[in-house]
Amino acid sequence: MRLAVVIGASGGIGGALRDALAEGGGFDEVIGLSRRSIPRLDILDEAMVAQAASYVARRGTPHLVLDATGLLSDATLQPEKALRAIEPTAMARSFAVNAIGPALLMKHFLPLLPRTSRAVFATLSAKVGSIGDNHLGGWYSYRASKAALNQLVRCAAIELKRTHAEAVCVALHPGTVSTGLSRPFAKVGLAPLPPDEAARDLLAGLARLGSADTGGFFDRHGYPLPF
Repeated sequence: MRLAVVIGASGGIGGALRDALAEGGGFDEVIGLSRRSIPRLDILDEAMVAQAASYVARRGTPHLVLDATGLLSDATLQPEKALRAIEPTAMARSFAVNAIGPALLMKHFLPLLPRTSRAVFATLSAKVGSIGDNHLGGWYSYRASKAALNQLVRCAAIELKRTHAEAVCVALHPGTVSTGLSRPFAKVGLAPLPPDEAARDLLAGLARLGSADTGGFFDRHGYPLPF
């Protein structure tokens, strides 16, 4: 069985990616995993991540694993506008969801990829995580956690290439999408992308990438972004 796996499938982008793949992705099965799925997956619980990876391995070989998880704000966490707004517990939570969780996914899902054919692991990062592109400051926790994610992807890609020469392990910026994560922060006059459009663009962008691109950071169309 040639599988595609979408983690965070209960979210706006994750659900759209799962649906797009199911409609025409060329896979035998598309598995959506989330805190609402069976098996249930909470990326902050390593035992659950390991169990989900074992479940996928029993179903077949994943040729595409998409991580569509992330946290920008909620009732207790808001982007900081200044250093004085940094709160250690909130910052740690941002790092847990945006960096540590995806690192656990890479730890348990990358070994499942086929060793002798093209396979892709992609995680949703954010352009505001780019250090080179940061000209405004602020949003300390979110920017830093996404920058950490980009570094984790780069490290994992280097290690993965030693055993999976054709694999592609990348971080993607999906753009500003009309989801619960980014909708409250959309710029006035700039309409957020519908999730289904973002999903189509992301999948088309991934199709542009080859093994030489592994470890990179790209926009939804597959064009490189600065770290």
